[in-house]
Amino acid sequence: MPDPYPANAAERDRWILTRRGTRSVVDPAQPYGFFAEEERAASGEVVSVNTVLLTNRECPWRCLMCDLWKHTLTEPVPPGAIPAQIDYALKRLPPARQIKLYNSGSFFDRQAIPVEDHPAIAERVRGSERVIVESHPALIGDDVRRFRDLLSEGAISSRSRRREEAHDGCRLQIADCGLEVALGLETACPEVLERLNKRLTLDQFRRAAEFLQKNEMALRVFVLVRPPFLDEAAALHWACRSIDFAFDCGATVVALIPTRGGNGALDALAQQGEFSPPSLRTVESSLDYGIGQRRGRVFVDLWDIARLATCRHCSTARVTRLRQLNLAQDSPPPVACAECSKVG
Repeated sequence: MPDPYPANAAERDRWILTRRGTRSVVDPAQPYGFFAEEERAASGEVVSVNTVLLTNRECPWRCLMCDLWKHTLTEPVPPGAIPAQIDYALKRLPPARQIKLYNSGSFFDRQAIPVEDHPAIAERVRGSERVIVESHPALIGDDVRRFRDLLSEGAISSRSRRREEAHDGCRLQIADCGLEVALGLETACPEVLERLNKRLTLDQFRRAAEFLQKNEMALRVFVLVRPPFLDEAAALHWACRSIDFAFDCGATVVALIPTRGGNGALDALAQQGEFSPPSLRTVESSLDYGIGQRRGRVFVDLWDIARLATCRHCSTARVTRLRQLNLAQDSPPPVACAECSKVG
């Protein structure tokens, strides 16, 4: 008999954990990944960005859709390990104007990133025009403000001001202290958000966003495209409403994440008819909507996008269009395909 996803929040951790597969072997002395990429900045420039995927202890939340636990440790890293991981990556990466420090959880989780390492981390990335970290909204508070102040010492301090920038015809107030914090909203659908086991409400997210805005830090928001419990039509509706909510909260960037299986829990839900990945059409329509609002930048995560690109006739052209959209933030004509009878 299938074991349905619990209605009781207290049972959800157990249900999710029992469906996990094998954790990858990672080294606390090295990041589990790093790469150079390009991203469109708020100014309209396409700038170089280095992304470092830090190795640390697993996040304390057990979100239903998360697969990042695969690359985490079961114990905290010792003090000094995170700065050493950054050194390791930067020695092997080209110079870049911005840096993302992502850690499969929350940068401000003291069990993941020791707070005593914050000064050493800030010293290593202070020369960047923008430092982007991720966090659960529940952890937004004094530690974030103190890290902002560490970054503001020296090179970034000359840019610590609010500035107005043009973005595709509209004027945006940009927090320019050098720190951008990425928060996972996931969805603005209250019922689905509650079932994701993130232990987050829309009001809590709004308060975290207000804190960042008040303290002149930029906000990036992660939004899932078709989280579990939604059909395709509802998925597009809630992706668009989630983009709206993120910008209402002061986001300057919204990153769309096509929800993927493979973490055990979502695979079980798929067998029960409660989850399917989004179609490429829904991803495209979500991105087109977000960019068309002209309220800020909207990107789509293209990692493993080939899973969604199922038509052998138009897939390459459609993925290429998404890459162009990410950089240009201006919608090129859709790709027509007679074979799959879709316009993407």
